[in-house]
Amino acid sequence: MSAYYHETNGHNGMSTKQHRNGNGTYPQKNSGDEYMMPEEEWERESVLDPAWERQQKKTFTAWCNSHLRKVDTSIENIEEDFQNGLKLMLLLEVISNEQLPKPDRGRMRFHKIANVNKALDFIASKGVKLMVGAEEIVDGNLKMTLGMIWTIILRFAIQDISVEEMSAKEGLLLWCQRKTSPYKNVNVQNFHTSFKDGLAFCALIHRHRPDLLDYNKLTKEDPLGNLNLAFDIAEKHLDIPKMLDAEEINNSIKADEKVVMTYVSSYYHAFSTTQKAEQAASRICKVLTINQENEQMMSEYERLASDLLDWIKQKRPWLENRATDNTLNGTQSKLGEFRDYCRSQKPPKLSQKAKLETDFNTLQTRLRLSNRPIFTPTEGKLIADIVEAWKGLELAEKGFEDWLLRELRRLERLDHLAKKFQHKCDIHEEWSNGKIDLLKSTDFKQYSLNDLRALLRKHLAFESDLAAHQDRVEQIAAIAQELNVLGYDQITTVNQRCQKLCNEWDELSDLTKRRRSALTETEKIVERIDSLFLEYAKKAASFSNWLDGAREDLVDMFFIHTLDEIIGLIEAHNQFKATLDDANNEYKTIIRLVDEVRQICHENNLEITPNPYTNIEADEITSKWNEVQTLVPQRDQDLQTEQSKQQQNERFRMQFAQKANIVGPWIEQQHEQLQELTVQVVGTLEQHQKKLETMETSFIQYRPHIDELEKYNQQIQECMIFENRHTPYTMEVIRVAWEQLNTQLTRQIAEIKNQIYTLEKKGISEEQMNEFRAAFAHFDKSRSRRLDPKEFRSCLIACGYNIREDRQGDADFQRLMTDVDPSQTGFVTFESFLDFMTRENSEEDNVDQLIQAFKTLSTDKPYITAVELKRELPADQATWCIQRMKPYTGADSVPGAYDYKTFSSALYGESDL
Repeated sequence: MSAYYHETNGHNGMSTKQHRNGNGTYPQKNSGDEYMMPEEEWERESVLDPAWERQQKKTFTAWCNSHLRKVDTSIENIEEDFQNGLKLMLLLEVISNEQLPKPDRGRMRFHKIANVNKALDFIASKGVKLMVGAEEIVDGNLKMTLGMIWTIILRFAIQDISVEEMSAKEGLLLWCQRKTSPYKNVNVQNFHTSFKDGLAFCALIHRHRPDLLDYNKLTKEDPLGNLNLAFDIAEKHLDIPKMLDAEEINNSIKADEKVVMTYVSSYYHAFSTTQKAEQAASRICKVLTINQENEQMMSEYERLASDLLDWIKQKRPWLENRATDNTLNGTQSKLGEFRDYCRSQKPPKLSQKAKLETDFNTLQTRLRLSNRPIFTPTEGKLIADIVEAWKGLELAEKGFEDWLLRELRRLERLDHLAKKFQHKCDIHEEWSNGKIDLLKSTDFKQYSLNDLRALLRKHLAFESDLAAHQDRVEQIAAIAQELNVLGYDQITTVNQRCQKLCNEWDELSDLTKRRRSALTETEKIVERIDSLFLEYAKKAASFSNWLDGAREDLVDMFFIHTLDEIIGLIEAHNQFKATLDDANNEYKTIIRLVDEVRQICHENNLEITPNPYTNIEADEITSKWNEVQTLVPQRDQDLQTEQSKQQQNERFRMQFAQKANIVGPWIEQQHEQLQELTVQVVGTLEQHQKKLETMETSFIQYRPHIDELEKYNQQIQECMIFENRHTPYTMEVIRVAWEQLNTQLTRQIAEIKNQIYTLEKKGISEEQMNEFRAAFAHFDKSRSRRLDPKEFRSCLIACGYNIREDRQGDADFQRLMTDVDPSQTGFVTFESFLDFMTRENSEEDNVDQLIQAFKTLSTDKPYITAVELKRELPADQATWCIQRMKPYTGADSVPGAYDYKTFSSALYGESDL
């Protein structure tokens, strides 16, 4: 009975199926089932890679012999020596240290199957999912035998490997990574390529037995040497048989992972004793580390507690001292020291106290969790002792602060009275500073009436202010009296200052009365002077403005362009001269007012102040009046000179106007005549061309008249004449009209020539050409020789084109616009319209017609010779064709034959020459 059964890999999620074991039961699934599912299942129908099969056979044989040698036996051929099941059962007993059922000793096939089934049942009992049947082992199926051995290796050599909560393959890989991480050129990521250069094997050996090899002498460039060195040392010193072949590992692109895992697991088991020693050392170090940390925390607690208690002991005497220098500054300094203590010195100590309590609780917790006895500090350093000392410190702080505040309030009262006296004295002295000198001054005799009245009002306000300050002086005296009563230590200085302030107050009162009387008397005199100032200001302002206007008119520059303008200026100047006698009388009146003010000031010992109503001085009036009298005769002479100049300019204007009035209409007449010829062609195109050329001759002959007009224009420009009321024409207008006439005439002649050429080449009749021109002229309402899209569409419809009024019609018209207006200017010129209409109505030559013409010349041959070309065509055109035609290459070609078909296609752009 076969013991093979199968369960789907847990990674693919497919349905499961099981085969019954040899004893008729189904294997039970346990926690190791998923892992024990092989990573690569042996399938009966598939074939192993020959290199991998060879590696597995050698490695698995060596692994089996490493265990069978313990019972003095071995195998040589893995697929044959396990066929009877005896050595397979023996191998399982050795590696499991368990007794299997007694084997059958017969040699018949069913005996062998029974023994193999016993072995497979034992493997299945260990939670392994088997994928092989007893018949396949008995039949010597190498692939199934290797799969069975790999399953045994997984279960008994790799499954029990555990590293940091990882087991089996992952645990073995992690073990390799941990052991080889300090070594350069080693990066274990898998069990095939990571071991290919042999350095990983050497690193594992050196990590556990550094005495067996010198890793620093190994290089990646010698993989065979590294592999052989590791295999030899493992076999000789570690009792690990040589399961791998160095050359096969090195030469294979990807070594068989199962082979490498099998060999590496032997290293793990060989070094397992060393691993246990490392774990024991780690456990000891962990315990010692905890004890060392606890002792360090105890020592730190003792140190911090001693430091905090010493600091409290040091600060208590300072806080209990009540001595002071009996000054406000000294007491405030002591308060500042206390505040600095509260802000800077105490907070670190408070943090230290909190840290002590936290560290003490943490230490007790650590000791309790690690089963250690609790910590008892030395006498006087318990948490309770520290708390008690801190309370005493805070009571001393409270008493010290209360005493400082009471002392400050006492000293501040006395200091406040002294400062208040000083402050009020400073304010009064600042107010009275300079006022005695001001009251004694007589500077008001220089003031104007408004300033004097303002000064009198200001003096009255000062008298009110003086009365208000009476109360402040009395307050100062009262404060001085209180300081005398309290026995202020600087009372002498206070009394002296108070007496000086009272004496100044009496003097201020007397001077105020005398100054008020003097101000009232002076006000009456200044009122008379002010009235004279006001009358002077009124007259001087208007007279000065008249003088300024007169001076400005007399020196004003001439910007005159006509004779009438200069005549008007001369008349205005004569009217101005008639007003000079009245102006002289006004001038004398103004000077008499100034003299009267000077006399009053001299009699009353007053200084002449500036006129408050005007800034115009009498000297300024006199200077302006004298200047006007000087400018009048100069103005007479300038006006006469300008009058002569304008008379000459008028003659130049008449000369230019007479000529321009002849030339301008002639040019306009020529424009109209040309426009008529443009719009409508009478007679043949050749006759129309002759008319235009006759007009061109007349145009050229008229050129001397333009030159003569240019000479007159130059005279006008040199004389700076900008206007000419005798003619509507300017030289610029005539010059532009002349150039436009020349341009249009030249263009019209060229267009007629092009139309004649078009008639000849396109086969368009002259009647058609006239119809095109007439249609365009009809819709060209502005006579600009261009049509907008709307006008062009109407013109096409008038010419017989069927353009629908729908979307398709719009699309068709847009294609026509693109053809006639490729630059997208938005307009269709007459030339573009004519070219479009001739294309649409002409019978143009095409490539087929040209080929047929050449075929006629060559008497229906597919080629033409040079002789035929020279015979039928003009000499220059025959030579031109011969130079550009390609030789004819057809089967019926003759010497000197040319390909006229290719030549014709090239002329019409359908091929390259």
